[in-house]
Parts: sequence; C-alpha cells; structure tokens
Amino acid sequence: MPKVITLPGDGIGPEVTAAAVEVLREVAPDVQIEEHAIGGTAYERYGDPFPQITRDALQEADAVLLGTVGGPQNSPWNSLPRHLRPESGLLALRKALGCYANLRPVRVQPGLEHLSPLKPELARGVDILIVRELLGGIYFDGDRQIEGSVAYNTMRYTTPEVERVAKVAFWAAEQRRGRVTSVDKANVLEVSELWRRDVQTLRDREYRNVHLNHEYVDSVAMLIVANPGRYDVIVTENLFGDILSDLAAVIPGSLGLMPSASLGDGAGLFEPIHGSAPDIAGQGMANPAAAIMSAAMLLRHGLDRPQVANQVDRAVALALREHPTRDLGGKADTRTFTHAVLNAMGSPSVG
Repeated sequence: MPKVITLPGDGIGPEVTAAAVEVLREVAPDVQIEEHAIGGTAYERYGDPFPQITRDALQEADAVLLGTVGGPQNSPWNSLPRHLRPESGLLALRKALGCYANLRPVRVQPGLEHLSPLKPELARGVDILIVRELLGGIYFDGDRQIEGSVAYNTMRYTTPEVERVAKVAFWAAEQRRGRVTSVDKANVLEVSELWRRDVQTLRDREYRNVHLNHEYVDSVAMLIVANPGRYDVIVTENLFGDILSDLAAVIPGSLGLMPSASLGDGAGLFEPIHGSAPDIAGQGMANPAAAIMSAAMLLRHGLDRPQVANQVDRAVALALREHPTRDLGGKADTRTFTHAVLNAMGSPSVG
C-alpha cells in the first residue's frame, strides 16, 4: 500500500492540505495517509521545526505533501536562532529527502487570462515548466560568514550536481514540446561557465532530440514577462531559479494557482508555492487550488498515476472557471471550491 506523509505546517497550510487530502482520498482510496508536524507548529510542539518523529516517518514515505511554513513578520518564531526558525525546517526537509530538482509549472488556465497582469494575448496559452536546482549553490555552500563590516557567501557547483538536475529538465522536455532553455550568467561567473558547459555536454551526449539554448538570467527575467510563450522548459541553478520562479508565478494571476514538486533520491516533496497567509488563516477562505494541483503532481511523479493526475487537473480547471475563489474575483471559499473539484470528477469532460 503506497504511503503519503502530509505536513500541513503553519497558517493556511492545514486548511489547503485538508482539501488536497480530501481529493486524494477520492481518487486514490488505496493510499495510506499519515500526518506529521513541520515548521513553527512543530517548534511549538517539539522545540524543533523538523523534529525527529517527522524525520523517522519520512523513511517509509512514497511521497510527501507539504502545506505551508512560517508565521507573520512579527512572529516570535522570526527571532529564534536561525536553525530553529520554521524556514530552516523546510530547508532541512528538502535536504533529508534529497530533493535536488524543483519543478514549478507556470500555466495560465483557459478562461482565466484576464487575471494575469499581462495582456490577455500574452498570457493566453502560457505553459512553462521551471526546473530549479534545489540543494546546491549559494544557499547551501558552507563557505559563508559575517566578519564585522564584511560578509560573504559562495556559489559552488560540481558537474554531477549540474547533470542530475539537467537530466530532469531534458526528461520533462521530452514529455512536452522538446525545448530546454538553460539559464546562467556565464559572461561574468565562472560557476555559470561550468553550468553551461555541462548542460551542453549532457544534451549532446544523451538528449540530441531536445532543442537546447542558453540565455543569461537578466535577459530571461525580462523576456519571461515580455514574451512568455517563447519558453517550454527552463533549467537553472538555485538562486536564479528562486528569483525566476517567483517572477513567473505572477503570470497566472494568483499564487493560489501555483503547485510544485521537488524530486530527487527519495520520496518526492509536493507543495503549493504560496506562503502561509497568516492574515486569513482559520477563516476558511484560502484558495486550495495550488495544494490540490500539488496533489495531482504527487499522483503523477510520486505514485506514477498520470491518468488520475490528469483527471484532477481537469477537475481543478473546471472548478476554477465555474467556482472561482475570492482571490480570483469569485465567491467560493475553501470548502465550496473543494466540493466543486470533487463534483467535477464525475463530469464527462473530466473523466
């Protein structure tokens, strides 16, 4: 029996995770689902944002569904030593799972082009997959320090690190439109020279059927909003991927429409990219679409059930058109939207 560990986390995390779990139970009743704590909630309960009981549970997981982590800006959690803050629990979780490739789909839902800050003709049909390296680079390199009036961090990559995430990007492109854009800053950074060389070498050696081009990160930051339709799969390192994926996230019109998957050596991690939204937590008004679509990615990449995943995605798209949530200009609350997704499962256009 497949086992999914849920980590609802903080803020609206428990609400949107509950919605995603309800959908999972409907489409995959054979899956065992077990809940554990992460983030600020885990710190309050165990004195650790990533407690040992959660670590141990992950050893038996086939996939992990995460809610949200973190509190408001004035939360006492933000004054804790860095290793005890909720976000440190998230970084430790990714590292424990060996999740080195973050998949961030950026898709404008048909009929919702008007929600995008871009002109409808630019937003229409946008379907980008950003593959971000997640365990290396400047965020994880140990060569960092603050020394009086001087501070430094270092960015470091090895060929195996570059190749393993590039393989995910090329594999994804083979399932999509066959185009990969590798993003770097090779005109000024030696680490980007290595990145560009290794991605090109891998493509020439193993993925000749995939079209590859290289672009500088500053150019992509402009073009991804000026002409998003030019992109299919984007692959890049950790820092650039963090910035570009958040920039691209505005294109669909709401962070509530943005799921993600983090894949690697062990169980995959699936989560909506929006924050914990503590200002609306507990009010039943959070948009659960991203969490439900993250559950669809879990079905596709974590449990190898692509047909069921497609069914969930189509149900979400139908529910978004007919019962938009408040952040999308509609009236549906968390429960109403979840029920709309479940009802859509029986629609002939979905099944």
